[in-house]
Amino acid sequence: MQRRVVIVIFDGFQMFDLAGPADVFTTANLLVPEPGYRIEVTAVRAGAVPAHNGIATFAETPLAEVAGPIDTLLVIGGLSVPEHLRDRELVAGVARLAAGSRRVASVCNGSFLLAEAGLLGGRRATTHWLVAGEMADRYPDVEVDADPIYIRDGNVWTSAGVSSGVDLALALVAGDHGHTLARNVARGLVVYLHRPGGQSQFSVPMRAAVPRAEPLRDIQAFVDANPAEDLSVPALARRAGMSERHFSRVFTEQTGVSPGRYVERSRADAARRLLETTGHPLDRVARESGLGAPETLYRVFRRHWRVSPGDYRRRFRSKEGTRA
Repeated sequence: MQRRVVIVIFDGFQMFDLAGPADVFTTANLLVPEPGYRIEVTAVRAGAVPAHNGIATFAETPLAEVAGPIDTLLVIGGLSVPEHLRDRELVAGVARLAAGSRRVASVCNGSFLLAEAGLLGGRRATTHWLVAGEMADRYPDVEVDADPIYIRDGNVWTSAGVSSGVDLALALVAGDHGHTLARNVARGLVVYLHRPGGQSQFSVPMRAAVPRAEPLRDIQAFVDANPAEDLSVPALARRAGMSERHFSRVFTEQTGVSPGRYVERSRADAARRLLETTGHPLDRVARESGLGAPETLYRVFRRHWRVSPGDYRRRFRSKEGTRA
């Protein structure tokens, strides 16, 4: 029997939030037909439902008429979500369907609809980083974590902005059929090979502005690509062809962070990737990420993520991250 996936949309939804996960499930069907996935799209009213980009998707069954057990209930996000939080028919429909679903998931700010339906109370959840603060304020009983690209708390999954819906769907496929199938689906769609849920929404460039000056952009790229190199201010200033004082001043002005702070963030991200995707001991992670010693690695992780490197690895390491 196929796994029934019911996807909830509404006027102004984000098309990629729907299309990305749907393509993951249907690609999985091509590789493992049984038990595959059967996708149903529903909305408050049946018929053509326009996305924010103007393209309409046909919802065959109105929300109130969806019946029977559901394997996966997926609620999509979009710029219009705030206005739909007042749509009691939509919110009540999501709550009703969730009660008959094996698991419930959301993409981007679709998590607001889950929270409004009372499905996230007492749970840890994520959403798009731009609206994470708003979500925490609006739903104080939800433990909002703006960093991971997706979070699972029991049978409820939430994910961050748009493309993370693909990562979420790949994780669901991996849970159903194993990581080999998820990897093959990712290859078929030519997307990133199943990013771990603990990976941050925020790449280092997102945490700092891109400098206007080309030499400083080159410095950013060099830092991100070479965490174990000498990334001291004197070394970076020489590479940029500037005095140390001038380099520090213009880098801070154009990125919003000091060179030292940027380097630490970049090295922390490098360490996090190693913890998520390898089995390297902590001294090797510290060395290859440029942090030097396990003690420094520990201090940086406590400062940035309030967990130890070991705890982070236990929570977020990919099951396939076993290379030596």
